[in-house]
Amino acid sequence: MWRSFVASSQSFALSLHAFAKKAPENARQVVRKVAIDLLTATVLRTPVGNPDLWKRKPPAGYVGGRLRANWTVALVAPDTTTSEAIDKTGSTTIAKGSQTILQSDGEDDIYIMNSLPYAIPVEYGHSGVQAPQGMVRVSVAEFQAYVDKAAASLDR
Repeated sequence: MWRSFVASSQSFALSLHAFAKKAPENARQVVRKVAIDLLTATVLRTPVGNPDLWKRKPPAGYVGGRLRANWTVALVAPDTTTSEAIDKTGSTTIAKGSQTILQSDGEDDIYIMNSLPYAIPVEYGHSGVQAPQGMVRVSVAEFQAYVDKAAASLDR
């Protein structure tokens, strides 16, 4: 049984290697597409503050959407910056991040992060009804579906 598993694993690894060697641009396209899908899903799952749901009154002049706007994408090394930007729909954040991802050579590490101090509490349920299961964890759980979709979309 163990030998069968090892042989299967090696065959799978060899198949991936052969695919990547045979069609390196296809592999790069899949990496980029999966990263864009993960970014999009994560940004769109990020709650926009809704004071109607809060126990306390919001600060004067509060406008929701800062958490969405602070998803950053970087290649090679993480980007831990934050901004005061607001992006209620997430479209600007997704477009900016997608542009960075499209610059990837397909082998670079791609970092999708949010460095606002309240991003982690929101990820773990602080937002209550808006994102009780988080943003990143739910998106990462769908990773294989994104890979399958990206691979299926390749021009053959």
